Amino acid sequence: MMDRKKFVKTLGICVVGIPLASQVLQSCSSIYYADTLEKGGKIIVEKSEFINDKNKERKYVLVTPQDTDFPISLYKIEEDNYVASLLKCTHRGCELNVGGNIYSCPCHGSEFTTTGEVLEGPAEEQLKTFKTTTDDQNIYIYLN
Repeated sequence: MMDRKKFVKTLGICVVGIPLASQVLQSCSSIYYADTLEKGGKIIVEKSEFINDKNKERKYVLVTPQDTDFPISLYKIEEDNYVASLLKCTHRGCELNVGGNIYSCPCHGSEFTTTGEVLEGPAEEQLKTFKTTTDDQNIYIYLN
């Protein structure tokens, strides 16, 4: 038989732990690195990369350019309208986290919109963004 103190402690861990574990697992499963082709100063991403295995649409995909230490988040704003932002904080250069429709800096707490604008400091400059265009099958991110 479990004593009252041990029962309350176990119950408290379950009440706090289960929702926290659910959040962590959900956020990890949503990060997806797209297969890309880099050619002539641009990254080519197939639009099909925005559809997951369960045939549901992703809001964003991450791409890893060859000549940079930071990924680019390709965020779908609306049909055939995408924003490509370098996930490097403009405050001190930390890699940003993606989640909850914002980019957040784990180092000093800056937050940015998915279009790269500063929501919360200490960062004062918006994120570096890249021109994007589309055709029927692909999204093009222009690195220059």
